[in-house]
Amino acid sequence: MADVLVSAACRLRVVAEGAGGFEDRLGLAGRLERAGLRAGPYRNVCVVLVDGLGESLLSRNLGHAPSLRRAAHLGVLDAALPSTTAASLATLGIGEPAGRTGMVGYDVVDPERDVVVNQLSGWDPAVVPERWQPLPTVFERLEGVADPVTVSMGSYEGSALTRAALRGGRFEAARSTLARVTRAVDVLSTRTPNFMYLYWGELDQVGHRHGCGSDRWLEALEDLDSGLRRLAARTGEETLILLTADHGMVDVEPQDRVDYGAMPELVDGVRLTAGEPRMVQLHLEDPADDAARARLVSAWDAAFGDRAWILDRERLIAEGYFGDGLRAGVRERIGDLIVAARGPLALYDLRRVRPAALEMVGQHGSWTDAEREVPLLALRR
Repeated sequence: MADVLVSAACRLRVVAEGAGGFEDRLGLAGRLERAGLRAGPYRNVCVVLVDGLGESLLSRNLGHAPSLRRAAHLGVLDAALPSTTAASLATLGIGEPAGRTGMVGYDVVDPERDVVVNQLSGWDPAVVPERWQPLPTVFERLEGVADPVTVSMGSYEGSALTRAALRGGRFEAARSTLARVTRAVDVLSTRTPNFMYLYWGELDQVGHRHGCGSDRWLEALEDLDSGLRRLAARTGEETLILLTADHGMVDVEPQDRVDYGAMPELVDGVRLTAGEPRMVQLHLEDPADDAARARLVSAWDAAFGDRAWILDRERLIAEGYFGDGLRAGVRERIGDLIVAARGPLALYDLRRVRPAALEMVGQHGSWTDAEREVPLLALRR
């Protein structure tokens, strides 16, 4: 995921001619050529980010998506850890793993104030996005080289997540999917070299509400496919259109959505809970108390060991799950213990989240193939 935008930028003619200092870390030129497509360079590059379109979901539903079925499959990528929108969009937009961006979950702990903050749509006003995530974005690096453009819903213009993960360039707001495609075509039809990020969030929204195995989800996939067909048909050969996703999704039945906050043995010795329902982060009252830690791990293993991995933060960091090295201050944002679902399970702490959260059908956040693996496609005309 960290390599997508930086590699895509290398397919721009203005970058290929030496501007910008980008590196094709994905070997995108070779992938395109092996798929029978022109490696470029191109005047324009458009990267479509489809929220929630995991590789497994796409592959088993291609019968509903003829344009995607016809597209060139350039490979399977890994989403960020956790496999959640805030983490993956930051990794995409900055070109660095979560350990460098510091965007390490849906809800995370702000160690300076020892409070849980949301990184998606409910940002704490005390958290300044540009300080929380200070690394330059790909869009900022492209300013003065090409015209970096974001096409997305107007509600995301200037949002905290946009400021943290996707700042830079100009923002073209369009509410409906049809309006976004139309606006994208208009921008890509100009003579200015454009580097476009086009966000498609409807599939994820439907999946959360109705499930990724529902008829409503298939209808949303068909709408996506229709929009992509229009986008490809109305842009010329000088525009490369790539598609990827921020994570996949799995459905969790009501009986498998559990309030662990009501189970005293699972929060004994826990100072703060964070993360997401399929990747819970537990911040301990005394991380140095090995006996208390062992009791807590044993309790979680007894309750959910057949459906979840109970993992130590330091082990995950050492094994590179958050990238090669952490930016200063990021380690303390991550829970001392992480409970990652590997079966049908969603874990909630209803002491701090609303009961309505239990109604969510489609889930993601963990490291299963269905949640982690995302496609990389190039649209054909």
